[in-house]
Amino acid sequence: MVADPVVTFFGRYPGKVSEMAASLRDVIRNAVPDASETLDQSGRIVGYAVGPGYAGLVCTIIPSKTGVKLGIVRGSELPDPDGLLAGAGRKHRYVQIDQPADLHRTGIAELIKAAARTARSNA
Repeated sequence: MVADPVVTFFGRYPGKVSEMAASLRDVIRNAVPDASETLDQSGRIVGYAVGPGYAGLVCTIIPSKTGVKLGIVRGSELPDPDGLLAGAGRKHRYVQIDQPADLHRTGIAELIKAAARTARSNA
């Protein structure tokens, strides 16, 4: 059986972080089942896209030693009625995941779906 490189990548982080990253992966796959997944080991991120190149990029999983960020591409352009997005970048925003319960906050799947719609319109 061939090991899943993304699971192996997540496994390099502390147990709680690895589990939250894997759970976030499931949330993304459920929200945008047709998204392609790309592991960038040198950048230490996993990206999800619905089209080619940067224009098709939807979101990223960015694990760290203490938590996980859900990077939302063009997050500054998206509605955020639940106030989940953080960051001051001109285009991108992120949702900080520090505890497993954070994955169940209202609005996370909706943000991912909105980012996918934006990516589809740009691709």
